[in-house]
Amino acid sequence: MSGQRWGILGGTFDPPHYGHLLIAQQTRESLDLAGVLFMPAAQPPHKPDRVIGSPVHRRSMVELAIKGNPGFALLTIELDRGGTSYTVDSLEALTRSMPADRFVLIVSVEAARQLPQWREPGRILELAEVAVVPRLGYPPLEPDWPAREFPGFENRFLQVDSPSLGHSASDIRARVANGRSIRYLVPPAVEDYIGRYRLYR
Repeated sequence: MSGQRWGILGGTFDPPHYGHLLIAQQTRESLDLAGVLFMPAAQPPHKPDRVIGSPVHRRSMVELAIKGNPGFALLTIELDRGGTSYTVDSLEALTRSMPADRFVLIVSVEAARQLPQWREPGRILELAEVAVVPRLGYPPLEPDWPAREFPGFENRFLQVDSPSLGHSASDIRARVANGRSIRYLVPPAVEDYIGRYRLYR
């Protein structure tokens, strides 16, 4: 299965929700990707103060969320490495382990605007294309934004047309904490898991 193009969807997935799944599916179809690798972060650098759910629970919930879709797979590279998760480190490791393959980093428009502040963003763009998907409440990138922020790398940015869902993991956690339903926000297996282990209460 060498020489293929893979999407990478990173995040805390605390919990994974239908917004994540829709973005992954639409990007896979739009860019004709071999599949999408869901990459839970151990500790995201932009959320140093927030208590992140246990890696065991987040890994299990991602497995449940993507089960049944042969185009989705779990990538535990950041959980296995532990510590602060930097995308550039993960892409370097993936490039070494899958040298024949190419990678597309899937990010929301909100995250794309923060890319200049990420660790070694130029190296990220050498190692992967960046697929930018809409997010409800955030304006799309201006057409000249990639050239302005990353001159010479503008062709590494891909716009993906996908419905802008307002799903938010923080909103889902708050709903659970307040005893409100999260049905239709997360897959039923994830909803059951959250209830069984009394997460976010």
